[in-house]
Amino acid sequence: MKSKTVYFCAGWFTDKQNKAYEKAMEAIKNNPTVDVDNSYVPLQHQYKGLRVDEHPELLEDREWATATANGDRIGVQTSDVILAIYIPEEEDVGMGVELGMAQALGKYNLIVIPDEDWGKPINLMTYGAGDHFIKLSELENYNFNRPSFNFYEGAVY
Repeated sequence: MKSKTVYFCAGWFTDKQNKAYEKAMEAIKNNPTVDVDNSYVPLQHQYKGLRVDEHPELLEDREWATATANGDRIGVQTSDVILAIYIPEEEDVGMGVELGMAQALGKYNLIVIPDEDWGKPINLMTYGAGDHFIKLSELENYNFNRPSFNFYEGAVY
């Protein structure tokens, strides 16, 4: 039953991030426990529909930056689960802020790591904010209706 909404927390600034983003998006579309249509995907909620990767000049636009950041904050607040597609060697400070906000709000943080990166050291604070860690290949079959806690198998830095 598609009953959980997710905040789709993922970078899209490098080839590796884009590859993981696409795989994760496909996985949740095929996951019967995720309500993708009502989930919050930040890339689909950029202020006025303008993407910073297509319009880098927006990085100097206070209105765009403020509205986009506030939209993402509302996405975190209103989603059932925070789904973070985490790449250990490409730390994303924005993801860290989103995971911290979510943890402070009592949200469930699911950290998904690409299979080829599984076991690599991750940031201590990401480790601390995560409730459950899985490999990207497990995402399609992860039951979002049965959240649980586990420990990441790798080290921290």
